Amino acid sequence: MSILLHIDTSTKLCSVAIAKDGVLLSLKEEYDEQYSHAEKLNVFIEAAVAEAAISLADISAVAVSKGPGSYTGLRIGVSTAKGLCFGLNVPLIAVDTLQALSYGAQSKHPELAANALLCPMLDARRMEVYSQIFNTQGQEIRSIEAQIIDAQSFTNLTQNLYLFGDGAQKCLETLSAQSNIHFLADIQTSALWMVAIAQQKFKAKHFEDVAYFEPFYLKDFIGGPKKGEK
Repeated sequence: MSILLHIDTSTKLCSVAIAKDGVLLSLKEEYDEQYSHAEKLNVFIEAAVAEAAISLADISAVAVSKGPGSYTGLRIGVSTAKGLCFGLNVPLIAVDTLQALSYGAQSKHPELAANALLCPMLDARRMEVYSQIFNTQGQEIRSIEAQIIDAQSFTNLTQNLYLFGDGAQKCLETLSAQSNIHFLADIQTSALWMVAIAQQKFKAKHFEDVAYFEPFYLKDFIGGPKKGEK
């Protein structure tokens, strides 16, 4: 028996899930424009544990969304996960954020054609997104990129391409001329989409070195302008 705690703070959604042998027991999440994950994450963990009718001592491993995504959000999630692993003496599991997001699309939209392509997108800056492309069987077709979207993006693809995640909305107008591109508005990051992937990694004992593990940022952190600057 395995009870896994899942943490996703890669975007503006702070999300915590607990699952037993891959079956969801509880889910606590909230979208926040202010990225107040530092204040909410431990509260959500406590609430999820209570709803699942377990104690932290019952946790077999902690899974965390590793990135890419929000620099600050990832640091909060990974720091909390590592602290729990040290305190509970349990292993750490890292789940690729875009892979989990793509799994969510596969789960919620089994009606998509077998030859369709899935493109999870996380918002970066301006017209830039972190993106990856999978087929509907979960196989990677194109690796992760920090991609600047313009009217020529994806013109090499002829299959139906489905965009989703918090970086997809801003791309719609730019890509509207391509009839094979579609938008899935109901797919966003969530600890829920981590459950199946984390369970597989737990069974395979695919664990991270808790002391040395770092989030996958994809790009170096670039701070915003200081007060008074434009």
